[in-house]
Amino acid sequence: MSKSTLEQVQEFHETYGLPVKDAPDLSCAQTNELRINLIAEELEELQEAIENNDHVEVLDALIDLQYVLDGAFLSFGLADVKEAAFAEVHASNMSKLGEDGKPIRREGDGKVMKGPNYFKPNMKQFIKNVPEAAE
Repeated sequence: MSKSTLEQVQEFHETYGLPVKDAPDLSCAQTNELRINLIAEELEELQEAIENNDHVEVLDALIDLQYVLDGAFLSFGLADVKEAAFAEVHASNMSKLGEDGKPIRREGDGKVMKGPNYFKPNMKQFIKNVPEAAE
């Protein structure tokens, strides 16, 4: 059986001495800044590839984004809750249907909007034993 994307990125992190934390941790400013910069860099590459109608580079940028996102899960100590948190967000997204069971879309760009039965995903359930975020 092949390794998940997260397992493959963990192999990269362990090989190159990058953080793999086993508990939520945002205490390293350098790591936080690196993660933001990597995501921004890959997002810019995606935008450029789309503007150039370059399917190969779009695929490359999407994979690089996934790689960097998985790296962020590892660096921030959130890898062990990724799948469960994703399932929670998916369930929330599926609750956006309108009363008629059809999607509600924003005019102009077609973004799916929240319907009357929408529920906010409970991300707090996945974060244990860390200080509350500043409000």
